[in-house]
Amino acid sequence: MVLCMAIYFKGNKMIVEYRGKSPRIGHNVYIAPTAVIIGDVTLADGASVWYGAVLRGDEAPIRVGENSNIQDNCTVHTDVDKPVDIGDNVTVGHNAVVHGCTVENSCLIGIGAVILNDAVIKSGSVVAAGSVVRERQAVGPFHLVTGVPARFKRELDPKIHEILQGAVDNYDRLRRDHRNNITISQN
Repeated sequence: MVLCMAIYFKGNKMIVEYRGKSPRIGHNVYIAPTAVIIGDVTLADGASVWYGAVLRGDEAPIRVGENSNIQDNCTVHTDVDKPVDIGDNVTVGHNAVVHGCTVENSCLIGIGAVILNDAVIKSGSVVAAGSVVRERQAVGPFHLVTGVPARFKRELDPKIHEILQGAVDNYDRLRRDHRNNITISQN
């Protein structure tokens, strides 16, 4: 068996074709120079992928919705027949692992959280920092879960959308700033 793989750099970003599947990147997307995007990955308009993050769509597709941000050192990966679908206006905090699951629109995945295969994080929900969402666990909508394993803590007022949008807006500002102002040293 011969595997074909093309690695190319697009403005200092590593974009990797895998088994004939190339990442699809929307308009006004920011991909940090040390991020790696591999295979069947779609980044919608306005998405951002930050330093050290890896999105590896080798077993199934990964979709990141509009204006969603995948922060530094995150891992987004799939298993066979277990894609990752991250909705619009989602914040995935530093060092989170999002694996073979669905995160609907306007959610916050806290720093260092882990979401396992077939879990569903429904709209407006928050997974607290360091929490582990078990396989096939459903969260929300508008729920806060915490702990290892993640357990329901409380229901969130739908007005949480405004607070969660603040995180998205902050990363949208950073996305624009980094797109326009980052310089890669040749030394």
